Amino acid sequence: MSRKLTPYLLVAPLIVFIACFTYIPIFTSLDLSFREWDFLSAGRPWVGLDNYRQLLVSHDFWNALRVTTLFVVISVPIRLVLALAAANFLLRETRSSRVLRAALFLPYVTSTVSIAVVFSWIFATDYGMANAVLQGLGLPKIGWLQDPTLALLVIVIVNTWKQLGYDVIIYIAGLQAVPPELYDAAAVDGGGRWHVFRRVTVPLVMPTTYFLLVISVIEAFQIFTIVDVMTRGGPAGATNMLVSELYKIGFSLFDIGQGSALAVLLFLLLVVLALVKSRLIGRKVHYEA
Repeated sequence: MSRKLTPYLLVAPLIVFIACFTYIPIFTSLDLSFREWDFLSAGRPWVGLDNYRQLLVSHDFWNALRVTTLFVVISVPIRLVLALAAANFLLRETRSSRVLRAALFLPYVTSTVSIAVVFSWIFATDYGMANAVLQGLGLPKIGWLQDPTLALLVIVIVNTWKQLGYDVIIYIAGLQAVPPELYDAAAVDGGGRWHVFRRVTVPLVMPTTYFLLVISVIEAFQIFTIVDVMTRGGPAGATNMLVSELYKIGFSLFDIGQGSALAVLLFLLLVVLALVKSRLIGRKVHYEA
């Protein structure tokens, strides 16, 4: 009997940890989304769907959803294309490729706050490196973080630089799993480099691409730290993402009920996107070479 209980006893601490810091907060947030609470009041009166109604008629919510969607549409394809190109270039096991892999992966394990602060200095209007380069070329300064269009592009650049190393490492693992004899067969048939890449490499790394697509979309919808440090959602709400709006509602306005409602809506949105991607792309993914 004790031998049968041993596995459960070994995983019990992990189960308790996950329950305390994952599942209990999830269900608590779901419950709070139907209540009115400001962190200080003893009571939490039930308001039903009022928090959701207020969100759905809020201009700030729809602007945050629009900006986040635009950010995802721009950043995710750029990340995947650059990652696949870099992984294909760094696939060979040489000393230089290993050094470049480490250099690409280093930003991923670096503090996001540190990266955001450094890029804030780089794109500063008066003393930033980006404008110093432009002035050296005889061009005028640009208000990178003050222009609504450019500010979002800067966030895309910083997030891509931060996350690219992870995507590259995963793609390299996927490329290493491709049987070499397929490339040999394509070469014998007279296939050019681009033709082989498009007809052999891309289809066979589709499982890896699908995995990275799911992960990168979830990460992009949850972006917060870079935006909070560099722009705080400005200028004029041009970089105000969903999680930034959630933080503002919950921890600046202290409307925990509406903030929890936004968290639930974000969760449902990600679930719907995952299902849509599974139906549209998942059926095109083949796991056999």
